[in-house]
Amino acid sequence: MRLAFACAGIALFCNLCFAAAKVELGEINGAKFRIDVPENWNGGLVLYCHGYATVPAKFDESPKPNAPFAPFLAAGYAVAQSGYSAIGWAIQEAIDDTQALRRYFIVKYGKPKEVFISGQSMGGYTTMALIEKFPSDYDAAFSLCGPLADAEYYKLRTAFDFRVLFDYYFPDVLPSPDRVPHDFQRSKENDEKVLSKLESRPDAAEALRRYTNIRTNAELANLEVFWTYQLMDMEKRSGGNPFDNRNTIYVNVPDNNAVNDGVKRYTADSRAGEYLRTFYHPTGKLTRPMLAIHTTYDPLAPPWVPSNYSVLTEQAGNPDKFVLQYVKHDGHCRIELDEIARGFEQLRRWKDTGERPPSGWNHAPSPSSH
Repeated sequence: MRLAFACAGIALFCNLCFAAAKVELGEINGAKFRIDVPENWNGGLVLYCHGYATVPAKFDESPKPNAPFAPFLAAGYAVAQSGYSAIGWAIQEAIDDTQALRRYFIVKYGKPKEVFISGQSMGGYTTMALIEKFPSDYDAAFSLCGPLADAEYYKLRTAFDFRVLFDYYFPDVLPSPDRVPHDFQRSKENDEKVLSKLESRPDAAEALRRYTNIRTNAELANLEVFWTYQLMDMEKRSGGNPFDNRNTIYVNVPDNNAVNDGVKRYTADSRAGEYLRTFYHPTGKLTRPMLAIHTTYDPLAPPWVPSNYSVLTEQAGNPDKFVLQYVKHDGHCRIELDEIARGFEQLRRWKDTGERPPSGWNHAPSPSSH
């Protein structure tokens, strides 16, 4: 699942924002970092959290940072990003390393006038965790395509259940989801093997697409392999299988009874489940504004996942602190730069004036609405 950010329609904006007056590279406790300070620095800071990575992050001295940071630099904010000291579902490391980078920035550059936390995908999840855990360190949060839900539940309902049903229709193609070999790799060969199986049984492939809401066999094959890799990663981290489907009733398949009779049932290892609950179990307790943006079709982090976070904020008694917006694009994190810029502007206004951004479609108002 590759992230895509577009510059369409904002060429002048992009010309201004891709160069930083100062770039600093370094390392803190095994985590590499990059800091960009624009020439028109306004004294503010954005801590940016990257998404799930299967290889260590690399930073270079190019004055042009990655595209997602453009709106922040263009608005005059410094951007600091940690590469984390571990790869994979590194929530623990992402939290600790981002906090360490925030402290380093303050010592090196002085205390910022305001600090925003932001990130994409798993970084959007980390954004949620940081604003919940350390509200005194951040003025507001900006989550992009983040799976804003309990990790144990989100991964069970997606990665694990997708694999359980895949194995029902296509047994012995991929490793057992509760004991994935530690040397399992994402590869073109694995993608092609799964895709070939899907193409060989159109009815079974259609049943899986219906359950997962995935549109094509190619997407489904890529995702089944990726989920298998993630299950391996979480099993290595937690010391076992954190997922239990003994009480799951599978629906939205052609024959519910046959599927529920036939799927394999698994028991979670209690220690493994506790690991995921520790890193991280959302509370919905927000004392600072948090704006999230998601695409309407996201095969990796389905839109129902961040939608459920609003329920948590209501249960915690602070629904007024969370806004979820959508953009009309297909794919994981396909959020354009102008949409990021618009959301960031709305978040800053919310933080400064109390004017809560509108929920719903993130779009530029028509001239007639002025």
